Amino acid sequence: MSLLRTKSIASLQAEASAEHGYKRTLGPLSLISLGIGSVVGAGIFVQAGQSAALYAGPAIALSFIVSGIACLFAGLCYAELAAMIPVSGSAYTYTYGSLGEFFAWVVGWCLVLEYLFSGAAVAVSWSGATRDILREFNVALPDIIARAPLDVIDGRLVTTGALINFPAVFISLLLTYILYIGIKESANFNNLMVIVKVGVLLALIGYGIWYFFGHRAAVLANWTPFVPANTGTFGEFGWSGIFRGAGAIFFAYVGFDCVSSAAQETKNPQRDLPIGLLGTLAAVSFLFIAVSLVLTGVVPYAQLNVDAPFIFALQQIEAPAYFRYLIEAATLAGLTSVILVSLLGQPRIFYSMARDGLLPAYFAKIHPKYGTPHITTWITGISCAIISGLFPLNVLGELVSIGTLLAFALVCAGVLVLRRTQPDLPRPFRTPWVPAVPVLGVVICVLQMFSLPAVTWINLIVWMGLGLAIYFGYSRRHSHLAR
Repeated sequence: MSLLRTKSIASLQAEASAEHGYKRTLGPLSLISLGIGSVVGAGIFVQAGQSAALYAGPAIALSFIVSGIACLFAGLCYAELAAMIPVSGSAYTYTYGSLGEFFAWVVGWCLVLEYLFSGAAVAVSWSGATRDILREFNVALPDIIARAPLDVIDGRLVTTGALINFPAVFISLLLTYILYIGIKESANFNNLMVIVKVGVLLALIGYGIWYFFGHRAAVLANWTPFVPANTGTFGEFGWSGIFRGAGAIFFAYVGFDCVSSAAQETKNPQRDLPIGLLGTLAAVSFLFIAVSLVLTGVVPYAQLNVDAPFIFALQQIEAPAYFRYLIEAATLAGLTSVILVSLLGQPRIFYSMARDGLLPAYFAKIHPKYGTPHITTWITGISCAIISGLFPLNVLGELVSIGTLLAFALVCAGVLVLRRTQPDLPRPFRTPWVPAVPVLGVVICVLQMFSLPAVTWINLIVWMGLGLAIYFGYSRRHSHLAR
């Protein structure tokens, strides 16, 4: 039984033609909304300010460009594979058809990091934002029920004295129920959330432009120097700080690939998936760059290492109270929709792996009424609730990034392999400038992986060790390709 046995592209395309119980209800605008809903969240609302304060200063806008370029290369590769193989499973399915079963399992296990752990991480951020908003109305949630009971300090697992992060558990289970009742209802809810948060982000950009013309000297002073001098330590400002900042805020872009996970719910996947993927990247890149410029323009970047930087910035410039409340609402909306889409993507990865025999068959069951993978939806939601209830954001974030970068690199490699081994396959969308684009995608993803600290690599090795134990203990023997 070869570790590199592959599924034929013809069989994958046949699966795309079959219904498998999914309802095809999503068009290109819904896919872009789905992508924006996944991407615009904790990265821009929380990490942009912290990364500006610690690593890049006003040049955090350049950090977003660096990360955006890496995602663009991966997105172009995703678009070719998603249009050619429009089935649920995202990078997992694409890798199965190009690099083989073993690498497909590795990617699938990495996608568990991306969807499940990022959903948990954002649920923790949602809890923190909720606490900040409640404090404005003199309502304080006690730490014992609103803080993670576990933390990692200097490489050691410690207890904090709290019992559970209840708000994070609550939002995880609430959104799981919304997903359980159906993709169409979930898409409608997500569309509403996207309209709210993008509208307020655009309002924030507009307010920043107005503020610039009224306080030009102050804004230019805050932007000067645009690239602060390096402190003598790699990654602390200067040009190295831009790249360190890019690694730190890469989490902001995590989730755009969820568009391809909804392939079997898409009305016309060959046309709509590339539009959804590239449209998402274009929209969020504009928002991230513009909003980060506003943020560092209205207050000195050194003051932005706070949990809610936009709210803090608006307080510092004495913005109207109603506008601050709008930003607070946008923060919650943004975080909520990211959790929703993370919980949406993970069950469909499980579904694809179970369909191939790599997981037990009940992982592929579809609810007869709602047309959703109900068993894996609840498994994912309950797991997310447990993780978010126990662990803080800093423990989860970098593990999400390194797993996602590995999955992106393998997708780019998959395009190279298929172009060489099956050059005559119909490709409704073709990645331009091959091999340059996929090669650069692999290189940039790997470089960003190596920019992460050793403890993150250790965590990845432990996680992958668990995944490989499952693969060799169950999946390899039960794979449909082994029959």
